[in-house]
Amino acid sequence: MLKFPCITHIIKDNFEKFVTIIKSCSKSVYCYFSYHSIRYFIGIAAVILAIFALILPSAYVIEEPGPTQDVMGKIDGLEVINIKTDAPKKSGKLLLLTVGISGVPGYETSTLNAITSWLNTNRDVLPRELIVPIGQTANQYEEESENEMNSSQDSAIKAAKNKAKELGLSAEGKKISLHVEDIGGPSAGMIYTLGILNKLSKYDITGGKVIAGTGTIDEKGNVGEIGGIRLKMIGAKRDGATWFLAPESNCDEVVGHIPNGMRVVKVATIDEALKALEVIRSGKDVNNLPACRLRK
Repeated sequence: MLKFPCITHIIKDNFEKFVTIIKSCSKSVYCYFSYHSIRYFIGIAAVILAIFALILPSAYVIEEPGPTQDVMGKIDGLEVINIKTDAPKKSGKLLLLTVGISGVPGYETSTLNAITSWLNTNRDVLPRELIVPIGQTANQYEEESENEMNSSQDSAIKAAKNKAKELGLSAEGKKISLHVEDIGGPSAGMIYTLGILNKLSKYDITGGKVIAGTGTIDEKGNVGEIGGIRLKMIGAKRDGATWFLAPESNCDEVVGHIPNGMRVVKVATIDEALKALEVIRSGKDVNNLPACRLRK
């Protein structure tokens, strides 16, 4: 006679195995979900931290072509160059050039903006300490920029009056005032000087053309180096300039960056700038105008 194990033992043994399997399975499922929950929350935290990092103020300064201003024109109904004169109105333009800047005190920019600007060939991204001193406040930055502009305007008026006297233009005793808004720095000196002389002149020294220019000026009429000339050339071309007067001392930064359709003439003095404009106005020998070359 065949013997069979007791059914209760069979149930008991298999039940214990089943419980063991369930416990093991439950533990595995718990671990599985716990592991993936941790990964999920770590991922969320990482995304939040990344977003937070991207919106934090950047340690870099972003420069881009800024707006231009015709110094022969008006701003909000006010003449940029205000001087009483009987000289006829001029049709040409003399463009004052600017560089838009963010990341300096009072004009903070985000890390995200700095990263995207790296990919934009019309922008420059520079360490902040190369542009502003460490610890400089927004008020100090604004004051410095405004003082540079005021000094530039004073020098331009003096240089223009000195040159006007040489040219026989009536400027002695005349009040000259310059009006600009939200523009700082010293780089508009040369274009202001040319604008004042054009206001006093009986003819348009631009020849009716759109001429852009940049460079500091001193009372003797020397044109000095400025910053951001590559971006200023882009802004000048964008706003219709066909000719660009650049400081000779900036030539290394000019070569290889001249926008198509615009010609650049190097100048070191206001006399050279006026001579260049005379050639441009006449349309003769323009190919012989001094161009920028890399210094050896």
